[in-house]
Amino acid sequence: MGKSERKASQRLLKIWSKCEGCQNLLDITQLKSNLRVCVECDYHWRMPSRERIASLVEEWSPINEHVTSSDALNFHDQQPYALRLKQTQMRTNLPEAVLTGIGRLEDRKVALGVMDFDFMGGSMGSAVGEKITRLIELSISQSLPLILVSASGGARMQEGVLSLMQMAKISSALERFHQHRLLYISVLTSPTTGGVMASFAMLGDLILAEPKATVGFAGKRVIEQTIKEELPKNFQSSEYLLQHGFLDLIVHRSQLKSTLYQIIRWHHRR
Repeated sequence: MGKSERKASQRLLKIWSKCEGCQNLLDITQLKSNLRVCVECDYHWRMPSRERIASLVEEWSPINEHVTSSDALNFHDQQPYALRLKQTQMRTNLPEAVLTGIGRLEDRKVALGVMDFDFMGGSMGSAVGEKITRLIELSISQSLPLILVSASGGARMQEGVLSLMQMAKISSALERFHQHRLLYISVLTSPTTGGVMASFAMLGDLILAEPKATVGFAGKRVIEQTIKEELPKNFQSSEYLLQHGFLDLIVHRSQLKSTLYQIIRWHHRR
């Protein structure tokens, strides 16, 4: 493929994209206006964190944007971790794999954290753990309902045990949060896996998920080899988890904002 052909192909990708659900070509502009839900088959595409925030709250005030990961372990694989972080920040225009802040959901003030899978697979490193913990602590100090929207492949391997420590750190903060009898709503999007799934994603007072989201801790083959049993093909889907009591509700993306608002209103009426 020549240079001119590659440029033409790149321009085409900015206009059209193939749906993973039905394989139809979709107009990107139309897809974005429909909250990145396929108009043909209702497939929920991954949603960038800033678009997600705009779809849920008004008057957004970000916090702790300066909190970013560092290469504490001097990790080198195919390239230095510090270099990969810098390149990812430039490519995504994001400081880290989670954005946190305070927003207004209709007439309610809420604390909101939204993960972004495009930033190193939404992996949970030390900065992600610190930002979510600080958001929880701010929620406590201001008595705000907390909403965390997960999208993650799990822990960030480049930070080793520092990444794994974030599971306990956030879980401890959530325990303090629950002691204040505040409301925490966890929203699972595709995928939500690994350490995120094993910690704060499943610790909500209410756990919601998008349709057909991939949700689970480890891969199917690993689990089957561990428990020596064959698992259903769809056992890591939000529908399967709802049927077996792990979720409270599956919510279409177009209904998520109104559903969150109704839950918060009901909670404050108790």
